[in-house]
Amino acid sequence: MRKQAYHTYVTKLTLSVDEEVVERAKRYAAKRGTSVSRLVETYLDALARPQPVRGQDHAPVTRRLRGILKGGRYSRRDYIDHLERKYR
Repeated sequence: MRKQAYHTYVTKLTLSVDEEVVERAKRYAAKRGTSVSRLVETYLDALARPQPVRGQDHAPVTRRLRGILKGGRYSRRDYIDHLERKYR
């Protein structure tokens, strides 16, 4: 989880939002011990954050293991059969 930090100057933003949506957002924020402003900031930050470069979107251990079974003796069908047996 990324730690949130506020700078000494926070820009204000005026939004036009349906009154019912605002009320639901306030209840949602209150249940989570935060503010609607923080919710909006977190959402906009996630929305505007640059997307990871392909191949860098996984943890290091996942990247190392990725493709390790390519060319192995097991096929996709073998895996599907395994799952079907496992979840009967």
